[in-house]
Amino acid sequence: MERVTPTIIAGPCVIESAEVLDEVARTIVDINAMLGVDVIFKASFDKANRTSLSSYRGVGLERGLQMLTDVKSRYGLRLTTDIHEAWQAEPVGEVVDVVQIPALLSRQTDLIVTAARHAKVVNIKKGQMLSGHDMGYAYRKAMESGAKEVWLTERGNMFGYNNLVVDFRNIATMRDIAPTVIMDCTHSVQQPGACGSSSGGDCRYIEAMALAAKAFGANGYFFEVHPTPERALCDGANSLHLSRLRAVIERLIL
Repeated sequence: MERVTPTIIAGPCVIESAEVLDEVARTIVDINAMLGVDVIFKASFDKANRTSLSSYRGVGLERGLQMLTDVKSRYGLRLTTDIHEAWQAEPVGEVVDVVQIPALLSRQTDLIVTAARHAKVVNIKKGQMLSGHDMGYAYRKAMESGAKEVWLTERGNMFGYNNLVVDFRNIATMRDIAPTVIMDCTHSVQQPGACGSSSGGDCRYIEAMALAAKAFGANGYFFEVHPTPERALCDGANSLHLSRLRAVIERLIL
């Protein structure tokens, strides 16, 4: 039987430096070669939804797209990044292979419609307040606006404060809507606002989230990774250590 390789996305939460991008990209290239997969490289040029005004946001659109272009040309990796405003869709769509819609913006019609017109693939993350069934509306917004391909991503729901809970039935529900459903294995262990001016997280459960999602029919997985999560400028508490990425992917493709 031919092996069906899942869609895998991995990279640092935000662009910090060319050195971090290079270290992560080299590791992903090695994993792709060793395991016969095609991991898509992810990093954000701007984190527009940080808890605090003083939190690190990134390098900005122009510099960020140039740095992502450098990663693509140097390592031959496919790319994804997120957008927060509709006007960003066109320049971002010219550089990356997958344009990501953040979970908190998954109901923003203009953002989805514009992304659908300019992106090769649109990946819409399920809002923390939405059910899997609700994502049918977001999916149809994109498809009816000209999207060539739309993915949906599960990342958990808010029940109370400072924590996320994953109802894995949402994965099965969204598989009835879209052909590709991705589990965000790292944001799903996030604890929003748990550290006061920043989010916390519990990285111990990242691998378990991935394996549980596989059991419910996920055919894609998203990992924020960092060579030194304890020093990451964004989402370090819920990032997978870069050295663990290969082992986790191996378990998912068995």
